[in-house]
Amino acid sequence: MAAKINQRRVKELTPPEQGNRIVWDSEIKGFGVRLTASGVKSYILDYRVHGRQRRYTIGRHPEWTVEAARRKAAELKPRIADGYDPLEVKQKQTGEPTVADLSAQYLERHAIPNKRAGSLRDDQRMLEAIVLPKLGRLRLAAVGARDIEALAASLKATPYQANRVLALLSHMFNKAAEWKWTAENPVQGIPRYHEDRRERWLSGEELAAFAAALNSYGAENPSAANALRLLLLTGAREGEVLKADWTQFDLERGVWTKPSAHTKEKKIEHVPLSDQALAVLRAMKSEGATGPLFPGSNGSARVTLRRPWMQVCKLAGLAREIRRKGKRREIVRYKPTLRIHDLRHNFASYLVSNGASLPIVGKLLGHTQVATTQRYAHLADAPLRDAANVFGRIFAASKPEGGENTSNQGS
Repeated sequence: MAAKINQRRVKELTPPEQGNRIVWDSEIKGFGVRLTASGVKSYILDYRVHGRQRRYTIGRHPEWTVEAARRKAAELKPRIADGYDPLEVKQKQTGEPTVADLSAQYLERHAIPNKRAGSLRDDQRMLEAIVLPKLGRLRLAAVGARDIEALAASLKATPYQANRVLALLSHMFNKAAEWKWTAENPVQGIPRYHEDRRERWLSGEELAAFAAALNSYGAENPSAANALRLLLLTGAREGEVLKADWTQFDLERGVWTKPSAHTKEKKIEHVPLSDQALAVLRAMKSEGATGPLFPGSNGSARVTLRRPWMQVCKLAGLAREIRRKGKRREIVRYKPTLRIHDLRHNFASYLVSNGASLPIVGKLLGHTQVATTQRYAHLADAPLRDAANVFGRIFAASKPEGGENTSNQGS
């Protein structure tokens, strides 16, 4: 229930795990505080004018106090009722929008409504850490190919990251053109860095160490450990597992029905489950269990496994130690040597290298394009070796005249 926004309430607000959260005021309709995952607090006013729903940012906290923002909102309300549009006036006064304006609109109008949680976090991180510090203040018309090339060159040491940033900027400028904010996309034609496919899966020893680490960590956090077990045993994406609820599972038939809203391909998928995956689910399920398999602190589905992943990798010896000097003492951090998404590659790689066909693996992974599964083709060497052995056996069974091996004879 909405309550009056005051300074103490704003100060005590905690950032959401992803995206934005808005706290509305009970006294002034449309007045509220928007809080981002990075901790930025802004006072806003939602209103409708000339049939259009608009959102005006009054200012950031603490530069603006609650009282000052409330006075501004109260001042604008009667003027808006007479047809005044403060957002339109602000845009005309400031001229063409900046890259910072575009990034805010991109997140609000496109990324937050349409992207998966992990992809949204990646976009927010790249914008805040890379794009906005270098390009944020530039007007869209002022951004040229040289600016984009300079940004890409500054990321040369991390080519994968550079390519992801270029792809994000290109998408943003395409949206800007769609919204009539700009006519050109300065990212078009900028060459990408060469990428070798990242193929990482667990060796037999690593797999055993990872399983032992899951058992150890599971004593402390059984829910997160089970989520990681299901990722390992199903090859599913992190978001698919975390968004799953008990209505999707038929444990008698051993089938997981993923709704289209949860899959990358936006199609319903019916995935057979292994005996081991079913054992995990049966051990988890209490009588009459409903709702998400992995609820978060607020009761809704958990959104990330980042911390459990780091802890399990550390226990399994799959994380490298990073040391840096702090103000008072040396700080030790650990970085996993594989990504959580590599469990999906691990699942596929083991299946293909043990004789499973690419179409079957593609079905289990939910691939709609054969080319997507083709990346594992080089692992399917068991059938090729069997074929090669056909001639090997023929050769071994043949004997030259005289019964002598002629392999060392001169020609």
